[in-house]
Amino acid sequence: MTDYEYILQQARKFHYSKWTDEELRKCVDMLSNLTRQELTALTLNKWTKEATVLRETIFNIMYKDKIGKREERIRNLETKELIVEFQDKKSGNVSLCREELKQRYLAERDKDEIAEAFRNSNKSDQQWVKSQEKKNADGKEQ
Repeated sequence: MTDYEYILQQARKFHYSKWTDEELRKCVDMLSNLTRQELTALTLNKWTKEATVLRETIFNIMYKDKIGKREERIRNLETKELIVEFQDKKSGNVSLCREELKQRYLAERDKDEIAEAFRNSNKSDQQWVKSQEKKNADGKEQ
C-alpha cells in the first residue's frame, strides 16, 4: 500500500469519526513523500473535506515557495505605492497594506501621507488615525 493509499484509507475512516492524534501525525508526516498530483487529488477528495489539519499541511507543502512572498513585496513598497495598492480595493492586498501602513505610521515614517490615506478610507481607518492623532496630542500636552 502506497503512502497516498494509506492516507486516503485513514481519511475515509476518520471522515465518520474523530481523528486520533497518532494517526493524524503519521498521515501528516507521510504527505511530504507524495507527488504534487497526489497532493492535489487529496485536497479534492470528498474524504478530506473536513480534515482541516491535513488540508492546511497539503497547502503549505504545495505552496511553500509562494508563502511569504506577498508580505515581503508589500513591506518593500515605497509608501506612495503602498497607499495606491491600499486604495485599490480589488488588489486583494488591502488588509496587508493597512497593517504595513499602520506600522509605518507608528514608526513615524510618512505619517502625513498615511494619515491622509486613512482619512479618505473607511470609518474604522478614519477612527484609527483619529485615535493615533489624539494619543500624540495628549502626549505632547504632558
